[in-house]
Amino acid sequence: MKHACLILFLMTAAVALASSTQGRPVTASARSATQLYSQNCSSCHGRDGRARTSKARRNHARNLSDSEWQERVSDERIFNAIMNGKGKMPAYSKKLSQQEIDTLVTFVRGLRK
Repeated sequence: MKHACLILFLMTAAVALASSTQGRPVTASARSATQLYSQNCSSCHGRDGRARTSKARRNHARNLSDSEWQERVSDERIFNAIMNGKGKMPAYSKKLSQQEIDTLVTFVRGLRK
């Protein structure tokens, strides 16, 4: 599983460097999925996505590793939740680019247990 996550991460990074966002070229300073998740998501959803932090319990954060949830939710729905916020989760549309949010969607998919 760890190898699959590493491969997924490396593929995501390669795609991110080779693509563009809204016509703008991607710079070498584009943050990695791990950095993005750590800086913006892990305080509520936990490093492993299981939402076992005290902040997660207070805010009823989603367990991102839940395989049943992963099965029924689309990438578009995850993207929209990050972009626009949902419940107590803030919107990241002004903080992150669409490409960074796409990267987070891929990262969230890799948290599936």
